[in-house]
Amino acid sequence: MLQPAIKNVANVWPMISNVVYVPHTEKEYNQLVALLDSLIDEIGEDEDHPLASLMDIIGTLIEKYETEHVPELY
Repeated sequence: MLQPAIKNVANVWPMISNVVYVPHTEKEYNQLVALLDSLIDEIGEDEDHPLASLMDIIGTLIEKYETEHVPELY
């Protein structure tokens, strides 16, 4: 049986799964970069903003893609 918190996530996941995802293509990566730019514009340095943790998550997903797919510049 799912815990209540997981049930809540399951209820909202269909609405956010097209925003929070692991990018596998350059197009998906670019979409996340654009989303991060918008979040930065909205949130700025406000660590208490309700979307601050989303900004962190999107940034981590972008970083993961870059580590795996973008060659390092020397």
